[in-house]
Amino acid sequence: MKGYAEILSINTGMPQDMMYHEKVISSGINKQPTDKPLYLTNLNLEGDGQADLKHHGGKEKAVCVYPFEHYRYWEKQLQRSLVYGAFGENLTIQGLLESDVCIGDIFKLGEAVVQISQPRQPCFKLSAKYGLPEMPMMMQESGYTGFYFRVLEEGAVSRSKGLYRRFPHPKGITVAYANQIMHHDKHNMEAVQRILEVEELSVNWRATFLKRLTGSETSTKERLTGQA
Repeated sequence: MKGYAEILSINTGMPQDMMYHEKVISSGINKQPTDKPLYLTNLNLEGDGQADLKHHGGKEKAVCVYPFEHYRYWEKQLQRSLVYGAFGENLTIQGLLESDVCIGDIFKLGEAVVQISQPRQPCFKLSAKYGLPEMPMMMQESGYTGFYFRVLEEGAVSRSKGLYRRFPHPKGITVAYANQIMHHDKHNMEAVQRILEVEELSVNWRATFLKRLTGSETSTKERLTGQA
C-alpha cells in the first residue's frame, strides 16, 4: 500500500461571516494557502480556526485533509476552476486517496505525528461557499470526502516535508470503506461491527454506528442543510 503523499498546499483561516439562506453565518471554510511552516497543536494549525465546533475542529478533527486528485472532478461539476483549499481543507495532498488510507493509520507530518480518526462529513458551509444547496450531499455521495487527523505529537509542519505513513492500522478499514458503510450500505451490521473494532475511530462516528446497531439513525439534516 502506498505510504507517501506530497503536500501541495497548507491552508489556514479564521472564521469569517458569510451569507446563507439570507442569514449571516460564521465559517472557517475560506482558507488561504501559506508557504511558511506552521506549528500544529493537538487542536489545530497555527492561524487556523473553526466556527462550528460541533461538526469541525476539536482534538479528533484537528487537521482536515483533501486529495487534489478530486479537484478535476469538482471543477467539472461546478464548472469553474478551483484553487488550493477549495473545500476548506488544511492540507491539499497528492498521492493518497480515501481508498489508500485507513482509520487509525499513523503518519509523520513534518515534526508532528498524526492519526486518521474519521472521514470528513461535508456540511452546509460548502453550500454557502458555492451557492449550491446540494453540494454537501454531492460530496457525501461521491465518496470524495477527504479525512481528518488527530494529533499524537505536536510540532512544526511544512509543505516540503511531505506526509509519510509510519504505521498502517492492522484492521485495514479504509476511509472509503467507512464512507460506504456510513452513507450507502447502512444495513450491513457485520461491517458496522468490523468498523467498531477500530479503537481509534472517532467518538462521533462510534456513537453513530452504535446507535445504528440498536435500530436508530442519527439525523444528518442539520449538518447537510443548516436547518435544525
